[in-house]
Amino acid sequence: MIKYALTCEHDHGFEGWFGSSADYDDQQARGLLECPLCASKAVRKQIMAPALAGTRRTVQDETAAPVREMMMEAMGRIRRHVEENFDDVGDTFAREARAIHEGKSEQRGIYGQATPKEVRELVEDGVPVAPLPPEPPKKTELN
Repeated sequence: MIKYALTCEHDHGFEGWFGSSADYDDQQARGLLECPLCASKAVRKQIMAPALAGTRRTVQDETAAPVREMMMEAMGRIRRHVEENFDDVGDTFAREARAIHEGKSEQRGIYGQATPKEVRELVEDGVPVAPLPPEPPKKTELN
C-alpha cells in the first residue's frame, strides 16, 4: 500500500491509499479520483516527505494529541453553532442553496444533505457551500 497526499483544484487537501503507484495513475487516468470535500475530479498529488521507519519521536509527535483534541473541540463548536442557528433543509439542500444564491428564496443559513454531483454543480455555478464538520467522537470512543 502507498499513501499519497492529494489536493483538488480548490486546494482542499486530503490523502488517498493505493495498492501501488500504478493504481493511482490508473484511477487518475479513468477519472475515478474525487475530492471528498467538493467532489472535484481535478485531483493531483502533493509534494510530500517520505515516511521513514525507525525515526525518533519529535516535539510534533508529543503535541499531536492536544492539537487533535483542540481541533475536535473546534469542529464540535462549529457543528453545534450551525445546528442551533441554521435551518436544516434535509435532502433539498442543493435546490434551496441555489434558490438562496439566485435570490428566489430568503437569505439565511442552511444545512442539509447533497450528493457529490449536486455539490460539484453548486461549486461550478459559484454557489458558496462548505461541508459541515463531522460530529466529534465521544471521549469514550477515542483510544
